[in-house]
Amino acid sequence: MATRRLTDTAAEAAAPSPWPALWALVVGFFMILVDSTIVSVATPAIMTGLGAGVDSVVWVTSAYLLAYAVPLLITGRLGDRFGPRRVYLAGLAVFTLASLWCGLTDSIGELVAARVLQGLGASLMTPQTMAVITRTFPAESRGKAMSLWGATAGVATLVGPILGGVLVDSLGWEWIFIVNVPVGIVGFVVAARLVPELPTHVRRFDLLGVALSAIGMFLLVFGIQEGQTYDWGTIAGPISVWSLIIAGLVVMVVFLFSQARTRREPLVTLALFRDRNFSLANVAISTVGFAVTAMTFPIVFYAQGVLGMTPTGSALLLVPMAVVSGGLSPLVGGWTDRMHPSWIAGIGMVCFSAALLWLAVIMGPATPVWQLLLPIALLGVANGFVWAPIGSTATRNLPPSNAGGGAGIYNTTRQIGAVLGSAGIAVLIESRLAANLPASPAGGSSEVGVSQLPEALHAGFATAMGQALLMPAAVLLIGLVAVLLFARPRHLSRPSPAEATAPVLPVVK
Repeated sequence: MATRRLTDTAAEAAAPSPWPALWALVVGFFMILVDSTIVSVATPAIMTGLGAGVDSVVWVTSAYLLAYAVPLLITGRLGDRFGPRRVYLAGLAVFTLASLWCGLTDSIGELVAARVLQGLGASLMTPQTMAVITRTFPAESRGKAMSLWGATAGVATLVGPILGGVLVDSLGWEWIFIVNVPVGIVGFVVAARLVPELPTHVRRFDLLGVALSAIGMFLLVFGIQEGQTYDWGTIAGPISVWSLIIAGLVVMVVFLFSQARTRREPLVTLALFRDRNFSLANVAISTVGFAVTAMTFPIVFYAQGVLGMTPTGSALLLVPMAVVSGGLSPLVGGWTDRMHPSWIAGIGMVCFSAALLWLAVIMGPATPVWQLLLPIALLGVANGFVWAPIGSTATRNLPPSNAGGGAGIYNTTRQIGAVLGSAGIAVLIESRLAANLPASPAGGSSEVGVSQLPEALHAGFATAMGQALLMPAAVLLIGLVAVLLFARPRHLSRPSPAEATAPVLPVVK
């Protein structure tokens, strides 16, 4: 036993620090997440600049999110086969070139096509960041690494609208894409130098699994994401939103059945779900993805429609959340490596739901801004406490051969949660506006005329937005149950009597 400890200690001393590689990957990860939200502020300027209508411009965001979410199961497995470094660099190159194309395009059709390519690049990159963490950080110190990953994800969703507003106001909508080019080039050079080549494991690619997962995910995500656009009815001819969702579910069931029957190299190793913590972490992160996406719309609509803030000003209202989350994440990461993740993630989930309930109660026509900043800061506490423990719990027991596949599953569930949050909150906002503003033009839409809302409608509008926040608060309770059921991680288990009394020999350098 002592000999094994000596060998492990010597190996750790000889291995280079994995932190430079993670910081290099975070640059690209931050950029692709910012692009998930940055377009929302620029949408009116894009419509004016390209002469596009609402039905066309919504695809600038929808196409990116579809191309990003649908292939995640596949791109995660690509990292296992070809190595996360190579796949990440390929994705970053595609993303950067697509960003340049977005900025130079002169038609809405070209812009949508460029956004599809951009989304594919993002999908190649995202699972590789988690795979590198899983394969380069030891289980007992993975919490700090996941805290950086989680803080990046949390802050990026807030920076997008702020950065978008500044760039659109000062340079024009094209620059929300062109700004990615120098960042992408720097990120590529840094990642090429710092991210190590890791051994590959997969020898065969499951082509049937690739086809089934791509078709099923597309039908499912498209149906959920675009349901509100088509009023959850007919899309074309006999094709309806619900028929697409049902067909997607059926195809995904066939996909899972094929994965269970595959005897060689499945695209998704279902045995990963035998790990209790991996399964529960996927449930938890889907609820976090749901809440993070869903909560932004009522808060921003309330800030603009009732408080009269500009788009940039409404985004700045969320700055305390980003600051508190970023400040807490390193501290929480250290705790995650030493404490049971149920306690840490549980605190985060409770704070998250409580903050949304707090906002729902106080959002009114004359609420001072400082009162809103308190629950928003609590949202920062929540974000600081949820990302690291959930992410590290999901990845601690993943074998190296399935690090990419596991990361793909984890990010897919997070994205599906986000898509469900976006669709669900849109439906609920429409419903609450219709109930609270039955006679107003705004009662028919959650987006039309928000910035020009008459003062007489402020009270009803604020009530509707507060009621909408109750849904993500309730969904987070499902995540709370999941994290409370986490099993104690292996690295926190007490050592056997023989291990506890074995001497640790000094390392001779």
